[in-house]
Amino acid sequence: MSIRLYDTSTRQVRDFVPLVPGCVSIYLCGATVQSAPHIGHIRSYLNFDVMQRWFAYRGYQVTFARNVTDIDDKIIAKERELGTPWWQIAYENERAFNDGYDALGCLRPTVEPRATGHIPEMIAMMRGLIDKGHAYAAEGNVYFDVKSYPDYLALSNQKLENLQQPSGDGETGKRDPRDFAMWKAAKPGEPSWDTPWGRGRPGWHLECSAMAHKYLGEAFDIHGGGLDLIFPHHENEIAQSKAFGDDFAGFWVHNAWVTMAGEKMSKSLGNSVLVSEMVRRWRPIVLRYYLSAPHYRSMIEYSEESLREAEAGFGRIEGFIQRAVERCGAVDAAPEVPPAFAEAMDDDLGVPQALAVVHTAVRQGNSALTADDKENAVARLAEVRAMLGVLGLDPLDPQWAGAERGEDLHGVVDSLVHLVLEQRQAARARKDFATADAIRDQLGLAGLAIEDTPSGPRWTINSQ
Repeated sequence: MSIRLYDTSTRQVRDFVPLVPGCVSIYLCGATVQSAPHIGHIRSYLNFDVMQRWFAYRGYQVTFARNVTDIDDKIIAKERELGTPWWQIAYENERAFNDGYDALGCLRPTVEPRATGHIPEMIAMMRGLIDKGHAYAAEGNVYFDVKSYPDYLALSNQKLENLQQPSGDGETGKRDPRDFAMWKAAKPGEPSWDTPWGRGRPGWHLECSAMAHKYLGEAFDIHGGGLDLIFPHHENEIAQSKAFGDDFAGFWVHNAWVTMAGEKMSKSLGNSVLVSEMVRRWRPIVLRYYLSAPHYRSMIEYSEESLREAEAGFGRIEGFIQRAVERCGAVDAAPEVPPAFAEAMDDDLGVPQALAVVHTAVRQGNSALTADDKENAVARLAEVRAMLGVLGLDPLDPQWAGAERGEDLHGVVDSLVHLVLEQRQAARARKDFATADAIRDQLGLAGLAIEDTPSGPRWTINSQ
């Protein structure tokens, strides 16, 4: 079965056929770095991280471009609010985004270009669009003439006569209020660059068209981003790029949001949950499981309860792996995932169905351990590791070594708990079972679960 993806532009699931056999090119709209990331931002890249991992598993050579918007109205507004240079705000928050991606085990993109590093490419695209009659300069601004491109709004399925184009301050000289800014004339005190039409700075949409053209060429396979980017951002990208002469993206893939109280998680609404805070409270691998387990096109309604449920679900997987390794020794991941897992992933990256296969293998593995059937336990462990590896969730993978929350503290706690467990073992040895049970119960009240195994007692954090 070939990989199939839901294409927003055709509103259907389609077979993926690459432009170049054996290769896949992906452009993802990345961060606008006016502030630190919340888990809604990171969800988007996690979904596409799973996508690139699955393409790689299926044997594709993946070229992945993810941009950084390091200059726009929001960043300039932050500069005025904080009295901090715009470039410092952008760089500090870009690093915060990368820290978040790294904490949750995301692969690095092939290229991560910044908008401010590609002004010449933007000027070249504007010049070409003006020469072709699709854009015009006015009062230092450069606008795209939306009526010059007949397929405008096909992606979002809107009618031009009903369109209300979002506009920013200083967008003067438009021939039509529905035209959008590719370049904004310089204002006193704001960053600006020289162009043939005067000093100014990029509009939001132009950068992605210019950078996709530079790094992925006139045509590439997949363009991704959040649902909120369909209009105006992606609609305007399409208009610019296709009017310029590019075929642009073959597939449009959009992930859903993380919501709180039914609203999209956003900085402006004040309902965001920063990644830097979340990784202090939750193990990063659990956060990755929580954010990547739902289908990428499904909304996630954030709550502490749902995170605890995810922690318990992943704990069952992790518990089997720990028990199996203790009983059977180290086992490498299987060379191939089970067919049912592959079928689920091939069908529009069906992670929920794929995880159901993981949990079935875990249950079978636990039954094999109970029956002392080491051969079946080893086989299930190898399958589980293979499946989790594709999802970036294998707790035995070196990427998670030392990355878990409180890794240094865990070692201290481990030493202290083992001292208490030695007292419990001594009580059991002298048949003082009341004391042994009391020690176990006290550890339970402290949030630790004690399991007696053939190799001795083992403790875990009780997620119930």
